[in-house]
Amino acid sequence: MRALIFPGQGSQAVGMGKALAEAFPQARAVFAEVDDALGQPLSRLMFEGPLDALTLTANAQPALMAASLAVLRVLEAERGLDLARDVAFVAGHSLGEYSALAAAGSLTIADTARLLRIRGEAMQAAVAPGDGAMAALIGAEVETAAAIAAEAAEGAVCDVANDNGVGQVVLSGDRAAVERAVALAQARGIKRAVMLNVSAPFHCRLMQPAAEAMRAALDAVTLNPPAVPLYANVLAAPVSDPDAIRRNLVAQVTGTVRWRESIAAMAAAGVDAFSEIGSGKVLSGLVKRIAAGAAAVPVGTPDDVAAFSVA
Repeated sequence: MRALIFPGQGSQAVGMGKALAEAFPQARAVFAEVDDALGQPLSRLMFEGPLDALTLTANAQPALMAASLAVLRVLEAERGLDLARDVAFVAGHSLGEYSALAAAGSLTIADTARLLRIRGEAMQAAVAPGDGAMAALIGAEVETAAAIAAEAAEGAVCDVANDNGVGQVVLSGDRAAVERAVALAQARGIKRAVMLNVSAPFHCRLMQPAAEAMRAALDAVTLNPPAVPLYANVLAAPVSDPDAIRRNLVAQVTGTVRWRESIAAMAAAGVDAFSEIGSGKVLSGLVKRIAAGAAAVPVGTPDDVAAFSVA
């Protein structure tokens, strides 16, 4: 069984999608649709940079989705991929959940681009620059990380933002609380505890204003049942009901990305092949550590497309 997984923020790179657009009209059509939806030449920023502009949350989120959907459309045209026939589940890391829904036909590409632009801007605006922070605890299990976060909070916000994989947990919240958590982790012998270079404290309670913005934005678009179930970040379980998907997308803004549990659950359900659709290979590396024995392959370039088989 195969699952398609879609990358999140941090996987962006200048040049992503360029070779695909040069080789395949289906990719060019996706980039044109996203550019039109946003009223901006986002594809030029993707292909040419500069990186600091591409990395801005409001640009990176729709750009990563565009790169993923371009790959998907090319796989459908060139390799005969039929998502409903060939794929058991879709899942995406944070913003990648929107890419997964677009891939499964739940959202149009244009609506997805606009939603992700709203999401990026709302997440950036939710907390004043410098007031929030995120930190990665490497070598910590999620239970240990949660205990450290609770102790470090001292009345402020310090939440588990991402349970990414075996021994990789990310905390998010008020800067002073996250800094206390890093110090506590180091004192307790956690392998590595490092502050992350991010523009806002994602996936914590401080993002509640952004969650409300997404509630309004999602209420204004049509959301169809996906062609295959989506493994939701906040549930680590499959959902297909549009109303449930909407609720989960709102909850996801402030909730934990339960990636480790999602991959483990898909593997337990029989998935033995994970295809990472879009830019980078971060998720493929995580899958290999979470689901021993499962194949995990990034698909983002013309060569990757040529090597892809639906069998």
